[in-house]
Amino acid sequence: MSDLKREQRKNEHVEIAMAQQDQPVSDFDKIRFVHHSIPSIDVEDVDLATHFGDFKLSSPLYINAMTGGSEWTKQINEKLARVARETGLAMAVGSTHAALRNPDMAPSFQVVREVNPDGVIFSNVGADVPVDKAVESVRMLDAQALQLHVNAPQELVMPEGNRTFSTWIENVKAIVETVDVPVIIKEVGFGMSKETLKQLYEVGVRYVDVSGRGGTNFVDIENERRDLKDMSYLSNWGQSTVESLLESTGYQNSMNILASGGVRTPLDVVKSLALGARAVGMSRPFLNQVEEHGVDGAIEYVNAFHQHMKKIMTMLDARTVDALSHADKVLSPDLLTWIEQRDLKL
Repeated sequence: MSDLKREQRKNEHVEIAMAQQDQPVSDFDKIRFVHHSIPSIDVEDVDLATHFGDFKLSSPLYINAMTGGSEWTKQINEKLARVARETGLAMAVGSTHAALRNPDMAPSFQVVREVNPDGVIFSNVGADVPVDKAVESVRMLDAQALQLHVNAPQELVMPEGNRTFSTWIENVKAIVETVDVPVIIKEVGFGMSKETLKQLYEVGVRYVDVSGRGGTNFVDIENERRDLKDMSYLSNWGQSTVESLLESTGYQNSMNILASGGVRTPLDVVKSLALGARAVGMSRPFLNQVEEHGVDGAIEYVNAFHQHMKKIMTMLDARTVDALSHADKVLSPDLLTWIEQRDLKL
């Protein structure tokens, strides 16, 4: 594929993603917190800081992998980096493969570090990238972590996508053993199972973003790019973020579980944290904010989001992110059936 076609594909991904809408009903709606009438804390007592593994973040919210690899997406990354700098959020870039193939595309990613020199930045490559390219991706951004995305359904629907996956797990192992920053294995919206988490744990992975179904839908994105648009029947493939977090319960003491995928509101973030996530990523909401309301509007959005989270945590009597694990919650029959059939231990 030519560099021009790759750049066009990056732009198509963003355009189609921005046009997608949140699902009207989400598995997040199948979780309810039990309301207790008299909190013992004030809003100002709530601390949103989260500590896990090598990270100490002022907020559990982060800007998840989105874009880069074209002139237009360079502008988007510049805006998102300004938002991250002003709000203290960690930020992940999209797949850096374009820059690894063509150094002329590197500035579309490096702009994030230039704008936010002291911020927490995650670089991003695919699970099949050669080890030396994974190292280069980290160096390109002076990144504090490397997201290694796993996206088999997307590749299989993508007209020009990958068709070989048998070497992925060994390559993941080699990258984890070589890269000198934490490696976060990141799904791209199809969720994870306890079997996948076991497989990853056994090759040394200690950070995972379960990224479940419900947000940006890469089956739909790639199907739109197919001449016949003939694979829409896979649109609902995979586990939701809630189901994926339930799948992760047996690994939350041994791995750092992050969540993303279909996160719409501060309440969804708090529910993810209450289910064991250590931090929660959002993509399209930030993209839409910077494109529709500019950087200042997006900063206001993040600040309001944080205040809403503090109010919810006050109602739950949770001074800290860790305290959310003790919040009383009720799950829907659908989720209880999932837990039973999958033999999950909560």
